[in-house]
Amino acid sequence: MKRIVILGAGESGAGAAVLAKKEGYDVFVSDMSKIAPHYQEMLNQRNIAWEEGRHTEELILTADEIIKSPGIPDTAPMVKKAILAGIPIISEIEFAGRYTNSKMICITGSNGKTTTTSLIYHIFRTAGYDAGLAGNIGHSLALQVAEEPHDYYIIELSSFQLDNMYGFRANIAVLLNITPDHLDRYDFKMQNYVDAKMRILQNQTHDDAFIYWNDDPVIRRELEKYDIKAVQYPFSELKEKGSIGYIEAGKYIIEKPEPFNMEQESLSLTGRHNIYNSLAAGIAGNIAGIKKEVIRKSLSDFPGVEHRLERVTTVRGVQYINDSKATNVDACWYALDSMNTRVVLIVGGKDKGNDYDPIKPLIREKCSALVYLGADNKKLHENFDELNIPVRDTHSMKECVEACYELAQPGETVLLSPCCASFDLFKNMEDRGEQFKELVRNL
Repeated sequence: MKRIVILGAGESGAGAAVLAKKEGYDVFVSDMSKIAPHYQEMLNQRNIAWEEGRHTEELILTADEIIKSPGIPDTAPMVKKAILAGIPIISEIEFAGRYTNSKMICITGSNGKTTTTSLIYHIFRTAGYDAGLAGNIGHSLALQVAEEPHDYYIIELSSFQLDNMYGFRANIAVLLNITPDHLDRYDFKMQNYVDAKMRILQNQTHDDAFIYWNDDPVIRRELEKYDIKAVQYPFSELKEKGSIGYIEAGKYIIEKPEPFNMEQESLSLTGRHNIYNSLAAGIAGNIAGIKKEVIRKSLSDFPGVEHRLERVTTVRGVQYINDSKATNVDACWYALDSMNTRVVLIVGGKDKGNDYDPIKPLIREKCSALVYLGADNKKLHENFDELNIPVRDTHSMKECVEACYELAQPGETVLLSPCCASFDLFKNMEDRGEQFKELVRNL
């Protein structure tokens, strides 16, 4: 009996354990942190051995294969030992893909992944397709394959997940953009991060589809290096040579595989970045054979994504917007670009090797004040104090919201769009957004 060891017992790891057990493996789960009660119960019900608060070497390095949580870096001591021992390390998505013949619609990019994935899922479900939501959002792909199989899976893929995927194949691959992100995980080398994103193409055949943003200079440069077998569906904001999806004269247009158009003003998502997300999603639905009227309806009534330009409330004439999912500079740029009022911008958190220069012109143009929110705001001071805009230094969400309340004038917008990861002060970006919303609603 082959032995599978799973490192990390969150949604991904617990799901992988359930599938491995079902497929007859000897399964062991190990997590350096505490395992949530829900996942403990899931493992116990299926008689899966587990440990928490440690990694027991003699139980782990006897594995034939290791499934690693995407949050665990290759530099983690136990992962380094496993690599030295020659034990193959894969992702939960890679493992799950071995046990299903369902169609895989996979979405990656530095920004817009969650919105686009959720919108594609909305289109498929509205069309009555049997679709599951997985990857960075939704439930574990492995758990769904094991216990709740679907005909289609709409999967948001991070670069971390793609790193440990080898045989997996996307039937429809969507690549939204590539801008600097997670460079601390990639030896601060942009090309390493780019290479991870481009893995979305691996194993695609002539029967598959590749949807990508034609305006992205990094993508266009990288595509020259690849022998792409899949049918290509490039999109852009304006009609460009080769683009089959674009905006023209106020119309949202898709040329193939089936011609489709609708009024741009009918799109439920607003802002330049959401034009790209809506084009990618509409093309994916079109390729899947979904009827035009369903795509049109879905693009018009999609409610949006929590923590992504989410309107919270208005207090004393000041609008508060939660964009906690903006964990890199490019995401913050798009958020600022979509603002039509003066902005009090909240930035800060765990810096991932950010270059803040690209957003400085927009901050000069649109921001009346900056509120720094982080355990260590030194890099923020070094980058933004020179702009001569009022700043406040805060180290908790309570301090932050109080500062915003004092600084913002009627008619302005307080925008939480932090540019950074959340792990210095918060459990995750959802925790950061929830704390912001609760405190704002209590003002």
